Amino acid sequence: MRTFVAIDLDEDIREKISRFQEGVSGFAPNARWVRPESLHITLKFIGEQKEEQVAAVREALQHIDGSNVEIRLRDYGFFPTAKAPRVFWIGIEAAPQLAELAARIDAALSELNIASEERAFSPHLTLARAGSASPKWKKGDGPNSTFTTLQDRLTAMSKLDFGAVTARDFFLYRSELSPKGAKYTKLQSFPLR
Repeated sequence: MRTFVAIDLDEDIREKISRFQEGVSGFAPNARWVRPESLHITLKFIGEQKEEQVAAVREALQHIDGSNVEIRLRDYGFFPTAKAPRVFWIGIEAAPQLAELAARIDAALSELNIASEERAFSPHLTLARAGSASPKWKKGDGPNSTFTTLQDRLTAMSKLDFGAVTARDFFLYRSELSPKGAKYTKLQSFPLR
């Protein structure tokens, strides 16, 4: 079972982002746009695990101590760079508690032999991908025309601000891949205090 840990969005924020996507997706028609119902803020990608390992993950996540955190969704960017874009994202501004939560989750799951994160936590909300592209930098990366028109249009816009959400819980998700895109199902909720 392919799993990850994430924070969900409030419906009003999801709707604002959905309207934005509808307005700009025509500027990157060859990109794979994330469906609004699939939008989430990833805290930890776990990957493929056996059922018994998923049960251990659930148990470990129940012991994560974290507090509610306000998250503001604003501005945008591209991974790995604006000159070689493969992923279009919305920025996340949050108190240090969000990075601390991600670090606690990573540490708890590393005790289950789930690989620790190699890079620093960089919260973002993925909106579109160029093909099946990874956000990681690859040798030989160069200009990518998928997002060229979108980048030009975005520079003409005022600052993007989709509002704020208070995260009161986080979730363990199942990810099922298909030609139509990934389908995410919440497996369990874990409250923050």
